[in-house]
Amino acid sequence: MRRLIIAALPALILLCAPFSDPQGCGSHSIRWTPLMINLLQIGAPRAQASANERGVAPSAQESISLEPGKPVERELSGGQSHSYKITTIPGQYLHIVVEQRGIDVAVALFTPDGKKISDVDGEQTTVGAETVSAIAEAAGAYGIEVRSPEKTAETGRYEIRIEELREATAEDKDRAAADALFREGWQLRQGTLEEKRKGIEKYQEALELYRRAGDRRQEAVTLNNIGMVYVLLGELQKALDKSNEALAISLAVGDRREEAKSLIYIGGAYWGLGEPRKALEKDNEALQIRRAMGDRRGEAHVLNNIGMVLWSLGEIRKALEMYSEALPLSRAVGDRSREANILGNIGLIHKSLGEMQKALEKYNEALLIFQAVGDRIHQAAILNGIGDIYWGLGEPQKALEKYNEALPLSRAAGDREAEAYLLSSIGAVYYSLGETQKALEKYNEALQLSRALSVPLVLASTLNKIGEVYRSLGETQKALDRFNEALPLSRAVGDREGEAATLLGIARAEQTRGNLTQAHQTIEQAIGIIESLRADIGEEHRASYFASQREYYESYIDILAERHRQNQAAGFDATAFAVSESARARSLLDLLTESRADIRQGVDGSLLERERSLQQLLNAKAVAQFALLNRKHTSAQAEAAAKEIDSITSEYEEVRAQIRERNPRYAALTQPQPLGLAEIQQQVLDPDTLLLEYSLGDNVSHLFVVSQTSIVWRRLPKRAEIEAATRRVRELLIAPQPQPGDTEAKYQARVKEAGESYWEQAAELSRMLLGPVAS
Repeated sequence: MRRLIIAALPALILLCAPFSDPQGCGSHSIRWTPLMINLLQIGAPRAQASANERGVAPSAQESISLEPGKPVERELSGGQSHSYKITTIPGQYLHIVVEQRGIDVAVALFTPDGKKISDVDGEQTTVGAETVSAIAEAAGAYGIEVRSPEKTAETGRYEIRIEELREATAEDKDRAAADALFREGWQLRQGTLEEKRKGIEKYQEALELYRRAGDRRQEAVTLNNIGMVYVLLGELQKALDKSNEALAISLAVGDRREEAKSLIYIGGAYWGLGEPRKALEKDNEALQIRRAMGDRRGEAHVLNNIGMVLWSLGEIRKALEMYSEALPLSRAVGDRSREANILGNIGLIHKSLGEMQKALEKYNEALLIFQAVGDRIHQAAILNGIGDIYWGLGEPQKALEKYNEALPLSRAAGDREAEAYLLSSIGAVYYSLGETQKALEKYNEALQLSRALSVPLVLASTLNKIGEVYRSLGETQKALDRFNEALPLSRAVGDREGEAATLLGIARAEQTRGNLTQAHQTIEQAIGIIESLRADIGEEHRASYFASQREYYESYIDILAERHRQNQAAGFDATAFAVSESARARSLLDLLTESRADIRQGVDGSLLERERSLQQLLNAKAVAQFALLNRKHTSAQAEAAAKEIDSITSEYEEVRAQIRERNPRYAALTQPQPLGLAEIQQQVLDPDTLLLEYSLGDNVSHLFVVSQTSIVWRRLPKRAEIEAATRRVRELLIAPQPQPGDTEAKYQARVKEAGESYWEQAAELSRMLLGPVAS
């Protein structure tokens, strides 16, 4: 089982969705994967085309001459390019404007000797202008190429014109120098952390020159780009400050396109800072601007963002509506990459809703598009998602096939973190198939890689899996070594589910070596985390999530059973019974919630709203903390994030206490306090009544027999044996019911066989379920 938390980083999602975990061993791993796309994906570098792809200027013989005052309007289709030339003399300032009218274009400028000096594609949008400028250093014909970066883009139009061609002024020289610095910053922002910081320095130098030249529009553009780099560096408050500066300038000069960009960047920063409602507000403002501009490509982009924020708020159905609205827009403008991204997001939603076939359909649609556009990173991510689904459906061979398809793609794309994750997933499949040595080989490959990358999430998850293998092989100390190495890693990055999985492994290992007191203490810590996580999950998934965590409760009862056998007077039987009752009470609550029983009727609406908003805020702050701890940060930042979460948690618990105090009926259902053994004996049972409570487990099952004065605890066969016997008796009972394709002879034979076998099978089931306590 995995949960889903979205992290506010560009082109990334923190995946932890509520379905069967492909990692095995009870490990609920979390990883970054590019399945859900583009909170801040504006102006990302794309594949170049035409002359730019060849690295040379377009042929002068193919070029159209441009003259001042004579704009040219032409039609352009996806993947096409047009060439132009402008004759200049040394010292002239050249400023070209290309108005986009239904197609996104990129513009490159070449010197007379064929050297490319500028390449502009400010944003993936089909409206607004792209501009390029330079100061001529030599006489001759400067070349210009206008191209469509998207090969699959729908046909549109553009207008190209010479805005200025004159002797350069001091301001022009400043602007040209700023453009060169801006281009350097653009290139550096795609590199390492150190290069990104150098990119900010270049942008800052360009910013001062644009200000000196009085170019307010480029000032806003540069501020937005600085903000983007701060996002990539994880410095979200700085990003927010720069984007707000850019917004003020864009509003002052009336630049609607840059205004929308600023709003999107501001929304992204708010999301990363754990304020999703503010993010939603800014995205909706940007959406209105995109629509007013008629920018369908940009509209699809913002709708995709809104879907992601709604997802983070647990409003999954609304998120699906946003994606479904964005999809046809992307298709209409031929934006194949975003179409595939949105399909992947829709598939992820269907997966989280348990609609696996629909999820597979959307993933496969997305995969075909990513293959067509040559996007190996996202091909690997989609194949990984498909593998996870097959794993969850109990088809390990198909899962293995998809993971093995994804592995070389992630390697070819240089995505080493994805490679480590896939190796770990492949190891988990081998382990499930009983191929322990192959599993260890893959796990150790993943371990070596994740250590080299210093990725704590993947490292902790892999250590957990290796620990579980050693535990199953009886090498308890090796298992504990791995679990104890994983535990601080999960805690350091706030991976609560991973921490719980590690604690479960430690508890089982301690139980194996007979250290029952330590095992008892450790499993209680794990249970506490699972209970806490359950409260954070959307209501529609709580029952399925809780059912998936039954191994924690089964292990808890198993440990208590061993302690009870050692000391029958210590009350461990009553504790185990309470654990079983607690799990049942929560399951009932979740079933009531999923059936939409009106358990909120009569509750103070303001309290319920406060409870809901605090829970959402707590989720968002946890996501922000998780993102902070997975990037470079100071101890002060980590401490501040922890204190903020503690403060919100305290307020949340206080509100829940007020709800309990003011409306006991609601509290009794939403915060169940199961009756204890003594209360059941006194309030529920009479002298002629016994309570039989069954707890089925994968290794051993348990039966509690409670009377007014005693409790008896007995071991039963494991779950699979009991369920098989039960199914057999049920089949014999329903044998007289007509079935499709029955002939008279077939029907009579089935009824005869049932009559002959029923009593023997029923007696066997009775002995299994009641024999140990028949007396």
